[in-house]
Amino acid sequence: MTPDQLKKTIGAIPDYPKPGITFRDITPLLQDREAFAAAIDLFAERYRDSGITQIAAIEARGFIFGAALAKQIGCGVTLLRKPGKLPGATVSQSYQLEYGEDSLEMRADSLNSNDNVLIVDDLLATGGTAEAAAILIKKAKAVIVEAAFLVSLNDLPGEQKLQQQGVACYTLCRF
Repeated sequence: MTPDQLKKTIGAIPDYPKPGITFRDITPLLQDREAFAAAIDLFAERYRDSGITQIAAIEARGFIFGAALAKQIGCGVTLLRKPGKLPGATVSQSYQLEYGEDSLEMRADSLNSNDNVLIVDDLLATGGTAEAAAILIKKAKAVIVEAAFLVSLNDLPGEQKLQQQGVACYTLCRF
């Protein structure tokens, strides 16, 4: 299955979560075993021999893709979560939302300078969450190999934000 074929399995819900927004719904792709497997296989082809030691999976749908991909390429998974969801000592990075601020946390012992990390999430829009992920990984002195997304929204600045952090992006489906 090609990225163009995968794109056809991603739904569009108009005016969600608010008027003027078209929500890209990955649920149909996840429910289609062939499409989901193809998405993971396409990511795995790209990253299998890249020396990645950890996938930094962003809550919540990044967990789905990150865990499946980690199994395929033989690496670990580091969870990046909203505040208060991880046990043990954590490090935190705040980021701006359209209306306000949020934070992302990672266990303090998750990564170190020996790690080569792939950031994984389902969708890249404004880039605030992925940028916070990149900053957390850099604080741990780990190397960011790339950031991978099932979907990127071309009319929003997510990719530019990551490029300003020195992080290259790879996306299967662009809208």
